[in-house]
Amino acid sequence: MSQMLALVILTLILFIGDAVAVRTKAWIPSIFVCAVLMLLGYWTFFPKDIVALAGIPTSVATMLMYLLITNMGTLLSLKELKAQWKTIVIALSGIVGVIAVLLTIGVLLFGFETMIIATPPLVGGLVSSLIMSDAASAAGLSSLAVLGIVIYVIQGFAGYPITSIMLKKEGKRLLKLYQSGDLQEKQADKVEKSNEGDLKKSASKLPERYNTDFFKFFKLALVAYLAYLVSTLLAPVVDISAFVICLLFGVIASSVGFLEKQVLQKANGFGFAILALMLFVLDGLNNATPGMLLELLYPLLGSIVLAIIGMYIFSFIAGKVLKVSKYLAFAVSLTALYGFPADYIITNEVIKSLTDDEKEKEMLTSHMLPPMLVGGFITVTIVSVILAGLFVGFL
Repeated sequence: MSQMLALVILTLILFIGDAVAVRTKAWIPSIFVCAVLMLLGYWTFFPKDIVALAGIPTSVATMLMYLLITNMGTLLSLKELKAQWKTIVIALSGIVGVIAVLLTIGVLLFGFETMIIATPPLVGGLVSSLIMSDAASAAGLSSLAVLGIVIYVIQGFAGYPITSIMLKKEGKRLLKLYQSGDLQEKQADKVEKSNEGDLKKSASKLPERYNTDFFKFFKLALVAYLAYLVSTLLAPVVDISAFVICLLFGVIASSVGFLEKQVLQKANGFGFAILALMLFVLDGLNNATPGMLLELLYPLLGSIVLAIIGMYIFSFIAGKVLKVSKYLAFAVSLTALYGFPADYIITNEVIKSLTDDEKEKEMLTSHMLPPMLVGGFITVTIVSVILAGLFVGFL
């Protein structure tokens, strides 16, 4: 298969996903459709390295991840990040729910070792899956080693549509409050004015004619590099993911006016970055064979269902105590099943499907996107890796 044919096929898959999401008003998220099509492709005629063949090797995807996550940080202010403490509590509550259910009911149904392998990937991403898979292989548990990877690949199929449903319910609730005047319009205006103020503050440091797309890319890359540098310096003391620091540095750089809000969009690079990262994430399906899925179907589906039940119960309780909508609380806890960029993509799809009014979109974005992003980073990027490190000791 030629490079351009691979690129044509993959971009067609992304377009079909978008078209289905638009047609169904985000009830069927684009990333779910794309995942199904990629899986079918790998099972038929796709070469295993079709994403790399199309021009998106791991090195490019990693570079874009640094830029995208730093750019995501510009969506949050330091004040807003502090205000997300409820989100952090809810996200952690969801993880506690997963652990509680899997290590009680799950152990009775599927066995202790199976649940030890399954739990970290179910509250995290690729890193925790690889940690548990390697640990299972070292312990001579070859089938469970496969389970660790397959859970990472498949769990999003449950998480995507349920999250979309929860966010649509939350969005409709917020719109109703906003349109009735019970949700103050100032909240949306404040976000808009804050964005404009930060843009002016950032742009004022340099004459506008020099504030080119390349200069924006340079500033974004510089902040991402500094985050990487800090993560390497901290590594001997504390193992913090560079991506977590990228998010924090994006927040700080935006707050002090060094980076504009959504600088990657303003540099006209966001669309390509999301395209490349989406393909990289979907590339994780290339090892999931039909036989593998059939062999692991029972523990796979059972553990995912139990995990979602645990998330719902504990996030509902936490949301009730903290006076957070049960829909948003459940959606935040579900980010553990996929993380970034799916949390960003699904949230934006839902917002676009609910209204065409720009002020309403801004209001929904300011209420729904920050908690979804913070929830995804807490669960997938931070807690899941720590949990995997602890659970390895039980094998």
